[in-house]
Amino acid sequence: MAERPEDRMADPVMDASALCREEIYTDGKVGTLRCMVPVNIDGTHDDSRSMRFVGEAQILTPAGALPLSFEVDGDTLAEAVENYAAAAKEGIERAVREIQEMRRQQSSGLVIPKGPIGPGGLPGGGKIQMP
Repeated sequence: MAERPEDRMADPVMDASALCREEIYTDGKVGTLRCMVPVNIDGTHDDSRSMRFVGEAQILTPAGALPLSFEVDGDTLAEAVENYAAAAKEGIERAVREIQEMRRQQSSGLVIPKGPIGPGGLPGGGKIQMP
């Protein structure tokens, strides 16, 4: 008998020692900074852990807008704002490399199936299939 998807999933248990409050900052033009403020289980600030900043932006592709997320260095909001541009550039470059790699993998994965001679005397009837 087939296994049900809910039987295969692990219990989604939150890690109480890794809780963060999320604060969102934007200039309304370029992008967004999410500040991950560490908190204790009672919601008070956890001074034993550092804040983390996550930048968000979009790039336009032929398929539409592609959302990007990337880490931004900084111990304060001012430092994160200053470092946003460099982190965004690196995030965009990484996304472009990943898209190019996916395209390369897809183009090398084309298979023309063997079969009866199709139109024009080519095997497989001219149908292209993805593996």
